[in-house]
Formats: sequence, structure tokens, C-alpha cells
Amino acid sequence: MNQVSRIFLVVLLVTLAGMAWVVAQALGFGLPDASGLPRQALVGAAWDQQVALISGHAGNDSGAVCEDANGNVLVTEAEINARVANLTAERLRRAGADVTILDEYDERLEGLHAAVLISLHADSCIDASGYKAAVHAYSAIPAINDRLLACIEQSYPTATGLPHHPNTVTHNMTEYHAFKRIDPLTPAAIIELGFLGGDQSLLVNQPELAAKGVADSILCFLEGEKKPTP
Repeated sequence: MNQVSRIFLVVLLVTLAGMAWVVAQALGFGLPDASGLPRQALVGAAWDQQVALISGHAGNDSGAVCEDANGNVLVTEAEINARVANLTAERLRRAGADVTILDEYDERLEGLHAAVLISLHADSCIDASGYKAAVHAYSAIPAINDRLLACIEQSYPTATGLPHHPNTVTHNMTEYHAFKRIDPLTPAAIIELGFLGGDQSLLVNQPELAAKGVADSILCFLEGEKKPTP
């Protein structure tokens, strides 16, 4: 084998190895991401689906706040929501979805049509633990929204380990303003990711777990939408 042939063979092997690595990454194999979680694989049901995330309180106010004994702000709800929204969007984009992150009162909410919308919030700075979620009390698509809620209640605690805290769901959640602005046929839910007080360690230090829980909830829902009706 002459030198030119050897060079060609090396280039070919490197190219094939690179292609194999790209395919493995797309299928969710290979090294975990920076957080130590498995990389999100492509999901057929998510491909080119329009997903909207509201980063709670963004563009409006800080939301709930945790302060130290001297009144210094330790963490705000808006910071947590934004971080989780961005991490969730990253996972969903790797799955193949087209993701838009919206502010709390974003003008694009008016008549919004999407495969699914989730609004991300966190609960108050008290010594309590748990997540909760809700859909529109007067939804035009109650069965579809109930399935979205079921996906959240299945996927979010699995990813985060947080307990369900349903007794504190309020009318501000079931009659959330965005539910009244979007296209009534857009499936939508609001989720309180955890308490800024009791769940602060997870929300601040491991937001990727909350993001995985939200992304898995959405993927669960989208995969269910693709299944044929019996």
C-alpha cells in the first residue's frame, strides 16, 4: 500500500468514526452531558413540533424571593424559571422540537397555536417541598389537557424526586392568564417547579433535574399525541 492509499484510508476511517459519533449522540448514546445526565436523544414525535415555554415572571417582576436575615436577596423565582426554561429548551431542541421561550405577558401569547405550552414557575420561600401543576379549569380540550397533566405527574417527580403538593393549587393556576390568551385548542399547563425555601438546593444547584422533568413531561405528551386512537 503506497503512502497516498494510507492517507486516504486514515481519512476514511476518521470520517466514519466521526459519523458514527454524530449518530450515537443523536440517538442518546455516548458520554453524559455536563450535568451527568444522559444526553437527550432525538424523538420522532417531537420532530418539528412547536413547543412554547413561558419563563414565569420574565419581563415583569422577580416573582417570589428568598432573603437572608439581613434582607439580602438570595434567589428570585424569575432567575430559577429562566434557568430551567433555557435548560428545558436545550433538551427539547435536541429531541427535535422547535422551542420558543416567552415572557410572562409576551404579546406572542395572543392566539398562540402550538403543540403544547408550559408555563414555568416556582413556589414561595417557605420550608415546604413539592411541585404542583394545573390546567385551565374551563378548557375547550379537557381530555387532552388532562393527559398533559398526567404526563407531568408521571414524569416530573420521577426526574426530580419531589413529592406532589396538590393541596396548594389555586385559582391563579387553574385560571392562569395565559390560558385565556392562547388559541383555545393549544394544550397548556402551568407547573410550580418546587418551593424556593424547601427545594432551594435542587432548584439552584440542580436545575437540570427540573428541566429534565419538564422536558420528559412534554415528550410524554407529544408521544401520546402520535399514537393512533383505538
